Amino acid sequence: MAYIIGLILFALAILISVSLHEAGHMSTAKAFGMKVTRYFVGFGPTLWSFKRGETEYGVKGIPLGGFVKITGMTPQDEDADDERAMWRYPVWKRTIVMSAGSAVHFILAAVALFLVAISFGLPNPALPRGQEFTAQPAVLDVQPCVVPTLPLRDCAAGDPQSPAIAAGLRNGDRLTAVNGAAVSTWGEAIDKIRPLEAGKPTTLTVLRDGVQQQVTITPAAVERQLTDGSTKKVSAIGVGLNPQIPFMVKYSAGEAFGASADYAGVLARGTFEAMKQFPQRIPNLFSAIAGEERDPNTPISVVGASRLGGEAVENGLWNMFWMLFITLNLFVGVFNLLPLLPLDGGHIAIAWFERIRSWVYARLRKPDPGRVDYFKLMPLTYTVILVFGAFTLLTVTADIVNPITIK
Repeated sequence: MAYIIGLILFALAILISVSLHEAGHMSTAKAFGMKVTRYFVGFGPTLWSFKRGETEYGVKGIPLGGFVKITGMTPQDEDADDERAMWRYPVWKRTIVMSAGSAVHFILAAVALFLVAISFGLPNPALPRGQEFTAQPAVLDVQPCVVPTLPLRDCAAGDPQSPAIAAGLRNGDRLTAVNGAAVSTWGEAIDKIRPLEAGKPTTLTVLRDGVQQQVTITPAAVERQLTDGSTKKVSAIGVGLNPQIPFMVKYSAGEAFGASADYAGVLARGTFEAMKQFPQRIPNLFSAIAGEERDPNTPISVVGASRLGGEAVENGLWNMFWMLFITLNLFVGVFNLLPLLPLDGGHIAIAWFERIRSWVYARLRKPDPGRVDYFKLMPLTYTVILVFGAFTLLTVTADIVNPITIK
């Protein structure tokens, strides 16, 4: 039940974000005096509407987005002759109107990130981004047993005793070397221990109460999942991580402004990096649909994001729920500004191209070439729509047949 509630809540959050995106276009257009005739949440048949002034507001039957109709967005529109048509306004005003949707996503992400910082906390900046676990100092938490097979669970009757207990390791011991090879972080400790030969005595160097000691231990063979999603027989010594640096840091309201701004920069860089890697991730989506292990770094659709939101609520991970919301808004905000039609960034790019071209022709004392003919750009626009549509269908299919899950 909690999963269904979380899924619905996340889907609703997405719908609200998209509706506010369109409201951003509408409000700025109205503020500049442009004519706005329609604002609807959803698509398809109209369920309910009312008219206030010159604008009709309403809700449609398919809750998969929303739209706003601004008169004369291009000179080729049927209503382009209206004296308040959008294309007649200065380029800077049209730029603000077209970028207002993305600005709304950035504002939503910023507000949500601030609230997360003061309520749940943000990843500790003292730990490298993406390595909050592996970068921890290799301080040991001795376990009573080793779990030999997946999935990982609490110790049960019949599980072999932890080699760490047999070797005399203690909670709080800091591992500094494995067979003489230096170790400083938990990630390095895992990398050194897993390849050991199970059943063969190994020398560990640990720091205990400020004194280095050597301990002989015999690793056990276990089944574990690797970072690429595959499973393999590796060695284990029956210890976990005893965190010395908190993974998350909560901030006061005053501190959260700077902390959330810094972390927003981290997320923004991650968004651009993810977008650059999209082409190389596409083959993995086809593999996932064919039944292979789903790479957790592959793109997801709103379907996949909603499923993860449901799992987050089911597991009580509300911080993850809101981080998904934040990253999704950042991505949509950036993506929508790409200089491609029919995206808002495409309209902005054309508006500035017209302005710069007119300026150049004026300097050359040539007649102004006028406005760009959008009809001539329709083949390119349809190509972009086709590519984005195919990509959306691919990600939705992968998210249905082989979804990314919280492990």
